[in-house]
Amino acid sequence: MKAGDRYLKIVEWSEEDGCYVGTCPGLMLGGIHGDDETKVYRELCQAVDEWIEICRRDGQPLPAATAGKDYSGKFVVRVGAELHRTMALNALRRGESLNSYCVGLLREGGARYGREDDPSHPPRKNPRQSRK
Repeated sequence: MKAGDRYLKIVEWSEEDGCYVGTCPGLMLGGIHGDDETKVYRELCQAVDEWIEICRRDGQPLPAATAGKDYSGKFVVRVGAELHRTMALNALRRGESLNSYCVGLLREGGARYGREDDPSHPPRKNPRQSRK
Protein backbone atom coordinates (compact mmCIF):
# COMPACT_ATOMS: atom_id res chain seq x y z
CA MET A 1 0.00 0.00 0.00
CA LYS A 2 1.24 3.46 -0.90
CA ALA A 3 1.28 6.23 1.70
CA GLY A 4 -1.32 8.14 -0.36
CA ASP A 5 -3.79 5.26 0.04
CA ARG A 6 -4.16 6.24 3.70
CA TYR A 7 -5.94 9.48 2.74
CA LEU A 8 -9.54 9.96 1.61
CA LYS A 9 -9.85 11.49 -1.84
CA ILE A 10 -13.09 13.14 -2.92
CA VAL A 11 -14.10 14.09 -6.46
CA GLU A 12 -17.44 15.84 -6.86
CA TRP A 13 -19.22 18.11 -9.29
CA SER A 14 -19.18 21.80 -8.36
CA GLU A 15 -22.03 23.91 -9.71
CA GLU A 16 -20.14 27.01 -8.60
CA ASP A 17 -17.01 26.10 -10.58
CA GLY A 18 -18.81 24.32 -13.42
CA CYS A 19 -16.43 21.36 -13.26
CA TYR A 20 -15.32 18.42 -11.12
CA VAL A 21 -13.25 19.29 -8.06
CA GLY A 22 -10.98 16.79 -6.37
CA THR A 23 -9.82 17.31 -2.78
CA CYS A 24 -7.98 15.43 -0.07
CA PRO A 25 -9.28 16.90 3.20
CA GLY A 26 -6.93 16.70 6.12
CA LEU A 27 -3.82 16.35 3.98
CA MET A 28 -3.57 19.22 1.53
CA LEU A 29 -5.24 22.53 0.81
CA GLY A 30 -6.70 23.34 -2.56
CA GLY A 31 -7.80 20.85 -5.13
CA ILE A 32 -7.75 19.62 -8.69
CA HIS A 33 -10.30 20.97 -11.20
CA GLY A 34 -11.38 19.53 -14.55
CA ASP A 35 -14.16 18.41 -16.87
CA ASP A 36 -13.34 14.68 -16.72
CA GLU A 37 -14.09 13.01 -13.37
CA THR A 38 -11.68 10.13 -13.92
CA LYS A 39 -8.86 12.43 -14.97
CA VAL A 40 -9.45 14.67 -11.95
CA TYR A 41 -9.20 11.63 -9.65
CA ARG A 42 -6.00 10.46 -11.35
CA GLU A 43 -4.44 13.93 -11.03
CA LEU A 44 -5.60 14.15 -7.41
CA CYS A 45 -3.87 10.86 -6.59
CA GLN A 46 -0.69 12.17 -8.20
CA ALA A 47 -0.94 15.47 -6.29
CA VAL A 48 -1.41 13.56 -3.00
CA ASP A 49 1.69 11.44 -3.69
CA GLU A 50 3.68 14.58 -4.52
CA TRP A 51 2.42 16.35 -1.37
CA ILE A 52 3.48 13.40 0.78
CA GLU A 53 6.91 13.35 -0.87
CA ILE A 54 7.37 17.09 -0.21
CA CYS A 55 6.38 16.65 3.45
CA ARG A 56 8.83 13.80 3.87
CA ARG A 57 11.62 15.67 2.10
CA ASP A 58 11.03 18.73 4.32
CA GLY A 59 10.88 16.59 7.47
CA GLN A 60 7.25 17.52 8.12
CA PRO A 61 5.07 14.91 9.87
CA LEU A 62 2.13 13.56 7.92
CA PRO A 63 -1.35 14.05 9.39
CA ALA A 64 -3.38 11.11 10.66
CA ALA A 65 -4.87 8.88 7.98
CA THR A 66 -8.40 9.74 6.84
CA ALA A 67 -9.25 6.68 4.69
CA GLY A 68 -10.75 3.61 6.33
CA LYS A 69 -11.31 5.48 9.57
CA ASP A 70 -13.71 3.93 12.10
CA TYR A 71 -16.19 6.23 13.83
CA SER A 72 -17.57 5.73 17.33
CA GLY A 73 -20.95 7.32 16.65
CA LYS A 74 -20.30 10.09 19.18
CA PHE A 75 -18.89 13.60 18.89
CA VAL A 76 -18.98 16.73 21.01
CA VAL A 77 -20.19 20.00 19.53
CA ARG A 78 -19.77 23.30 21.36
CA VAL A 79 -22.70 25.50 20.38
CA GLY A 80 -22.91 28.26 22.96
CA ALA A 81 -25.44 28.64 25.77
CA GLU A 82 -28.19 30.36 23.76
CA LEU A 83 -28.21 27.82 20.93
CA HIS A 84 -28.05 24.98 23.48
CA ARG A 85 -31.11 26.43 25.23
CA THR A 86 -33.01 26.86 21.96
CA MET A 87 -32.25 23.32 20.83
CA ALA A 88 -33.22 21.86 24.22
CA LEU A 89 -36.54 23.76 24.20
CA ASN A 90 -37.30 22.65 20.64
CA ALA A 91 -36.62 19.05 21.67
CA LEU A 92 -38.90 19.38 24.70
CA ARG A 93 -41.67 20.84 22.54
CA ARG A 94 -41.47 17.77 20.32
CA GLY A 95 -41.29 15.34 23.24
CA GLU A 96 -37.80 14.17 22.29
CA SER A 97 -34.48 14.02 24.04
CA LEU A 98 -31.98 16.64 22.94
CA ASN A 99 -29.82 13.89 21.43
CA SER A 100 -32.71 12.40 19.39
CA TYR A 101 -33.74 15.87 18.25
CA CYS A 102 -30.22 16.70 17.06
CA VAL A 103 -29.82 13.33 15.31
CA GLY A 104 -33.11 13.99 13.51
CA LEU A 105 -31.92 17.40 12.35
CA LEU A 106 -28.70 15.95 11.05
CA ARG A 107 -30.52 13.16 9.24
CA GLU A 108 -32.95 15.64 7.65
CA GLY A 109 -30.12 17.32 5.84
CA GLY A 110 -27.87 19.25 8.17
CA ALA A 111 -25.13 16.68 7.68
CA ARG A 112 -25.07 17.04 3.91
CA TYR A 113 -21.71 18.28 2.71
CA GLY A 114 -21.62 22.05 2.27
CA ARG A 115 -25.02 22.71 3.88
CA GLU A 116 -25.16 25.78 6.11
CA ASP A 117 -28.62 25.57 7.69
CA ASP A 118 -29.05 26.93 11.18
CA PRO A 119 -30.87 24.12 13.04
CA SER A 120 -31.92 26.40 15.88
CA HIS A 121 -34.62 28.06 13.77
CA PRO A 122 -37.12 25.42 12.54
CA PRO A 123 -38.46 25.17 9.97
CA ARG A 124 -35.16 25.15 8.18
CA LYS A 125 -34.92 27.05 4.91
CA ASN A 126 -32.64 26.75 1.93
CA PRO A 127 -29.69 29.10 2.67
CA ARG A 128 -29.76 30.31 -0.93
CA GLN A 129 -33.31 31.64 -0.49
CA SER A 130 -33.72 35.13 0.92
CA ARG A 131 -34.90 35.25 4.50
CA LYS A 132 -37.63 37.66 5.55
